[in-house]
Amino acid sequence: MDKLKVGIIQQKRSANKAENMQKSLEAIAKAASKGAELVVLQELHASLYFCQIEDTSLFDLAEPIPGPDSDFFARAAKEAGVVLVTSLFEKRAPGLYHNTAVVFEKDGSLAGKYRKMHIPDDPGFYEKFYFTPGDMGFEPIETSVGKLGLLVCWDQWYPEAARLMALAGAEMLIYPTAIGWDPNDTEDEQIRQLDAWTISQRGHAVANGLPVISVNRIGFEADPSGHSAGIQFWGNSFVAGPQGEIIKKFDTDKEQIEVVEIDRKRTEDVRRIWPFLRDRRIDAYDELLKRYRD
Repeated sequence: MDKLKVGIIQQKRSANKAENMQKSLEAIAKAASKGAELVVLQELHASLYFCQIEDTSLFDLAEPIPGPDSDFFARAAKEAGVVLVTSLFEKRAPGLYHNTAVVFEKDGSLAGKYRKMHIPDDPGFYEKFYFTPGDMGFEPIETSVGKLGLLVCWDQWYPEAARLMALAGAEMLIYPTAIGWDPNDTEDEQIRQLDAWTISQRGHAVANGLPVISVNRIGFEADPSGHSAGIQFWGNSFVAGPQGEIIKKFDTDKEQIEVVEIDRKRTEDVRRIWPFLRDRRIDAYDELLKRYRD
């Protein structure tokens, strides 16, 4: 199966979890009706982006896997007949929580999961308060539509993560995301940030000869504490091919459900003319394991 149809779902979120879940369910069904075989949801799609503040009561949003939320999306995958990439707040044990991407097969079975490895801690993105860094490594998830290199949001800035997924045989890189602007940023700063985000992920596509699927949310979400101006999520979900070429790019402020076709055979074609994996100097990279070369 060289050609794969991928459903990309870019949506706003609200404080009403049931409403969010229903919107996701309807979007999955719509993508499937358009021929999608793989459907990807944005990061932490069951709720608002709660990491703008540090509040212990918000740990109540987390659930074990399997649990009610994962069961809901397992049924959604089975009903739609798609491989489904979700992003859930996982309660692993009391006091131990992860930001976890969970993949369901077309029959609703659990294909695998990936726990976010790189955890940010910046104004408005206080994720270290909530999430323990992943401990499952960079292992692609085997599915009926291929080996999925699942990474999550902040992971998308790290070439090491993309490379390790590629070296493990990933056939595509997938980034569920929740990223946006501080509304007080100047227009020039907003452009620089969005360009950097897009360029970095397109670079992972080029360096590894793999398609990249990046799915972000949209909409303004206020800071519940009132200490900041909140976050304006910038959308711009996109699919890039293995030379970094943009196959589809979404809007900044519009909910969209699109099905995008990727040609997985192009990975072989591109890697034959740009054999980056062949020419890696694996004998000379030991110092990459250092924090910094003092």
